[in-house]
Amino acid sequence: MKKICLLATLVLSQNVFADDIVQWWDVSATVLHGENYDLAPSERQTTITLETAGGWKYGDWFAFQDFINFNGNNNGVDSTTYGEISPRFSASKILGQQVSFGAIKDVSLALTYEEGEGPVNSMLYGIGVDLDVPFFSYLQLNTYRRDAISSGNISDGWQFTPVFRIDMPVGNANIIFDGFIDWVFSADNNGYDENLHINPQIKYDLGKTLFGDHKQNKLLVGFEYDYWQSKYGVAGIDQNTYSIIAQYHF
Repeated sequence: MKKICLLATLVLSQNVFADDIVQWWDVSATVLHGENYDLAPSERQTTITLETAGGWKYGDWFAFQDFINFNGNNNGVDSTTYGEISPRFSASKILGQQVSFGAIKDVSLALTYEEGEGPVNSMLYGIGVDLDVPFFSYLQLNTYRRDAISSGNISDGWQFTPVFRIDMPVGNANIIFDGFIDWVFSADNNGYDENLHINPQIKYDLGKTLFGDHKQNKLLVGFEYDYWQSKYGVAGIDQNTYSIIAQYHF
């Protein structure tokens, strides 16, 4: 049921809501392939990720679902899944007036639900800040309290998550640099270490180059870098890898 809810969120379209509820939306599918993944049945993985993001009357949302396939020596485990749903509730939209000061252009109540196979289910809640910074298409800083809600999950603590995007025009196309950082800077339980997960992507707008302006921001190709110090909170496990990616926006 949890995965059904995630997938339903991922395929939301503008027709589902009245025009005054949904202000903008995006749905994409990404294929990633990489090696040297730690604490996994196989070092080599192929992942299909479905994502949706959008803005609505009282805030914004982001959600994704990973379908991870293990390649090579997988010890009998073929695949797994992981997903997150992250709605935010904007003070500016709810109050009907701009809540901003200095570089801060909005403040939100930020929530995230993490789910997957194994003891990973968690609920995060905190404050999100949107910044107006030169060169950034968007820059969000979210600070959460983590509450583990599945048996065996000991990841309770505090987390700081910046999310960003930079667009760099190149000729008649575009290079996109975007991603997130998850920093669990305080952990409540012995056996779970503070950890740092840095996950940027750099993508080229191949669709616009091949097919023209009407395919701008549709077909993107590039690389994802993944650095995870103390992966899953396990001391001494530092993942350092990259994947090639192809992404299509519907």
